[in-house]
Amino acid sequence: MQNHRRDFLKTAAFGGVAIAGAGSAALAAAPDVPPGTGMVPPAPPGMTPDQALALLEQGNAAFLRGDNRADLSNAQRRLELAKGQSPFAAYVTCSDSRVPPELLFGRGLGELFIIRNAGNTVDTVALGSIEYAVAVLKVPLVVVMGHERCGAVEAATKVVTENATYPGQIGRMIEPIIPAVLKVRDDEGDLLDNSVRSNVRRVAGYLREQTDPLLQEPLATGALKVIGAYYDLDTGKVDFFDRA
Repeated sequence: MQNHRRDFLKTAAFGGVAIAGAGSAALAAAPDVPPGTGMVPPAPPGMTPDQALALLEQGNAAFLRGDNRADLSNAQRRLELAKGQSPFAAYVTCSDSRVPPELLFGRGLGELFIIRNAGNTVDTVALGSIEYAVAVLKVPLVVVMGHERCGAVEAATKVVTENATYPGQIGRMIEPIIPAVLKVRDDEGDLLDNSVRSNVRRVAGYLREQTDPLLQEPLATGALKVIGAYYDLDTGKVDFFDRA
């Protein structure tokens, strides 16, 4: 198993994948976003988990102010990225069309390694994608983000409260969300909202505690953090509420 892992990492590296190192090139803090300008530089290499999170928080603050997005997706940038990628975060979020991470954080091509599934669930394909982002691309941060009025989570709440059933593969798709609903079924407040946050905690906790050494080793050394977030559709604000 160890040999297969080493072979995989070597193959990816020699295949032209640009890896963001964790060396002395890292900045002391994430670069500031100049208010009102929309001038956001590409993320620097070698960021720490906290610097990567600070960059996301600054980007969402700029989004809330209504600043123009950075011009990080022009022809020159595209040609640079054709040689390899070095995203600074892996982002696990819902497929909902109202929740595009690049827009919410004002980031451009090659900066966020995004895994999207209805209800921000993590199946085998999603987990493999996250492991690739961490082990090969060396992202220092994984974010699991749910959002207000999530349709997949709402469907799971109806399974619990109304014994609802769904056609095709929809029912199987929402099965992993049901335990998160059951956990907060008797809590005060709105069941759907509580379930969205509970589902984020469930997925983030799984990534922190029950995954392969590909994630566990960098988590143990502090080279990687996994955090949970909630996006408010009405306000546009992202709340990074689960930082355990």
